[in-house]
Amino acid sequence: MKKFKIPSIPLTTNKSIRFPNDIIEKVENAIKGKECTFTAFVVEAVRTALENLEEDDD
Repeated sequence: MKKFKIPSIPLTTNKSIRFPNDIIEKVENAIKGKECTFTAFVVEAVRTALENLEEDDD
C-alpha cells in the first residue's frame, strides 16, 4: 500500500498570456459545473502537451 504523504503546494509564478476568446469560451464550457478552475485546466493541458512532446522525441 502506498504511504500517505501530506502534499505540498508547488511554487508558482504569475504569467499573463492572451487567449483567443473562442478558446476561453470552450475551456469555460468544459469546466462548467466541475471542481476545476481555468488555471488548473490550462496547467494540466500544458503538462499533457509537454509529456506528448517528450514521447514524440523518444
